[in-house]
Amino acid sequence: MTAARAWWKEAVVYQIYPQSFNDSNGDGVGDLQGIIERLDYVADLGVDVIWLNPVYQSPQVDNGYDISDYRAIHDEYGTLEDWEELLDEIHARDMKLVMDLVVNHTSDDHEWFERSRRDEDGYRDYYIWREGDTDEDGEPTPPNNWTSGFGGSAWTYDEHVGAQYLHLFHERQPDLNWENPDVRSDIYEMIDWWLQKGIDGFRMDVINLLSKPEGLPDGDPDEGWVGVEHFADGPRTQEFLDEMAAETFDEYDSMTVGECVNIDVDTAGDYVSADGPLDMVFHFEHMQLDKQEGWWAIEDWSLPDLKSVMAEWQTDLDGWNTVYLGNHDQPRIVSRFGDDGEYREESATLLATFLLTHQGTPFLFQGDEIGMTNCPWESVEELRDADASNRVRLALESGDIDEYDEARDVVEFRSRDNARTPMQWDASENAGFTDGDPWIKVNPNYEDINVAAAEAAEDGILSYYRDLIDLRSDLDVLVYGEYELLLPDHETVYAYRRTLEDPAADVDDVLVVLNVSPTATHVSVPVEAEAALLFGNELDTATESGGHDVADLDLQPYEARLYELSQVQ
Repeated sequence: MTAARAWWKEAVVYQIYPQSFNDSNGDGVGDLQGIIERLDYVADLGVDVIWLNPVYQSPQVDNGYDISDYRAIHDEYGTLEDWEELLDEIHARDMKLVMDLVVNHTSDDHEWFERSRRDEDGYRDYYIWREGDTDEDGEPTPPNNWTSGFGGSAWTYDEHVGAQYLHLFHERQPDLNWENPDVRSDIYEMIDWWLQKGIDGFRMDVINLLSKPEGLPDGDPDEGWVGVEHFADGPRTQEFLDEMAAETFDEYDSMTVGECVNIDVDTAGDYVSADGPLDMVFHFEHMQLDKQEGWWAIEDWSLPDLKSVMAEWQTDLDGWNTVYLGNHDQPRIVSRFGDDGEYREESATLLATFLLTHQGTPFLFQGDEIGMTNCPWESVEELRDADASNRVRLALESGDIDEYDEARDVVEFRSRDNARTPMQWDASENAGFTDGDPWIKVNPNYEDINVAAAEAAEDGILSYYRDLIDLRSDLDVLVYGEYELLLPDHETVYAYRRTLEDPAADVDDVLVVLNVSPTATHVSVPVEAEAALLFGNELDTATESGGHDVADLDLQPYEARLYELSQVQ
């Protein structure tokens, strides 16, 4: 059955991390005017929606996910007037703007938390405070064994209050108490304020962590994130999201996508079904394939495992999918899922094919379209990622490591800073990102990998993304078509079929074949149909005319092909 149409299903989303996109005033930090300067580039890519990471007022402990004022723009990014100009310029180019919504926690600099600490006007219950116990030395001990997503305890003692507050992330990101109806009312009023300004939706940060169970019971100490079984999809999460939708975005033609920790496909369906409160969710099952043993282990992932996870979400979700491989919290996709050395261009275009031909709304992160890679981090001082730097600090303090070099391989593999290095615009100093000193290290490969070079390469990664985005916009089968996984156990070839029951469609049956390997491969795809090549990333193959025998394919390293299938005559 073909899914109901919606603009956000047909859209391609481009994520901009403002701190690292483009600096217009030479202070080393990307800003709103810098984004405006580059909007023509984004529009020329063919994308429909810009997802903007947080630009609200913040002390930047967690790069903007610690908000101190939801209705003000962070000084380094500009002013509210700059933001309004950005919104107008995005809409003038027939694109839409989705803002980041962070309402599980605030900054400890937020007025609500300051008033909570003072127990002023009922604000104490805006956050989650507990007295806890003390140890034999009289030092406070946590009320339960929950840990922070950034490592260490999820509780911090406040001497002024004489109690501890919960923070599922950094200690300067106290969790809001969603059991308090005044908290919810204030949040909904803020959400509606932004929607009235004309934004087109929200990406909702860790939105399934809002509800904590009564009594805050201890978690399984063997879990990587202790307590997650209690605070992910807690007892009132559905209720809170239903209420939020009814009070705010249900009144608008908006797009909502919720980042959901530890979620499975069945629970996700409760949120994104036809009568659910959200349009889409980000899940993490495919992001965990190389993280089964925790943050500190560097693990390989297998293609059959990836296919299995993707197929489950493609076929079993009661609702609409997101399709993503990277973002501001993940390593660069070509370094993680491809080959950032000899086959960087081939694997980057293969991954583009993956993103733009699965069913669901594709999310691209800035720099994917030119094949940006992970960065070498030579010292802990170079890190800006609160997660990675905190984990290294704790490991040094505990004696688990004696020096940073012992952690360097893991940091370079995992750190969120890999995605946050400045956008590489050209081969000039600082990659054309800034005339000043950049807030974070520029990847030293910028002289070779940059937008200017990509624009000059007629058949490079950038042109491939543009052409494939155009193809997706032309072919409904790539948006609404049903998904069928083929060759589920093949170790290197990822093949799937998209079919659409629509007599008006010019193309209603497409086969996608990806050789996810640095080795040439022969494969027989079990499809009884005539196959005509639609698109591909190998020039010799892409220029071939006539039919192809998909039962007898020779694929080059990281080759991607799309075929139009038709019945055998």
